[in-house]
Amino acid sequence: MYSIVSTVHIVLFVLVLILGINVIARALRGRSTNALFTDADRKAGLFFMISLHIQLLIGLALYFFFSPITQLAFADFGAAMKDSGTRLIAVEHISVNIIAVVLATVNNAKNKKAIADAAKHKNALIFTIAALVLILSRIPWKLLF
Repeated sequence: MYSIVSTVHIVLFVLVLILGINVIARALRGRSTNALFTDADRKAGLFFMISLHIQLLIGLALYFFFSPITQLAFADFGAAMKDSGTRLIAVEHISVNIIAVVLATVNNAKNKKAIADAAKHKNALIFTIAALVLILSRIPWKLLF
């Protein structure tokens, strides 16, 4: 079961990355041309946020139920903290990615309240870049390749 859930988590990461890049591209276009913040822009941010929430749920299932790495880390957390690879999975990956999900959610909430189109594009740009940078910084690349 671990390999199936892990594969879904990896495939969904690709979707999250594509959706995040789409939001950034739309925000850059909107900022550079002073375009209106359209319903398509709103939906791009919403789909990015939803994909992150789904990714978080799958990641939590891996973290608490399926991952042999976290099971070993929970058995001896002190030893896990001394190993950088185990610490990355057991602490850094989950905590930093939760922050990224929060950033995408804050972006969505701020853009619901914002009135100016320029402010909405700015929010989308800043929060999405920050979320993607955090996500990319804590990916266990060694496990993927």
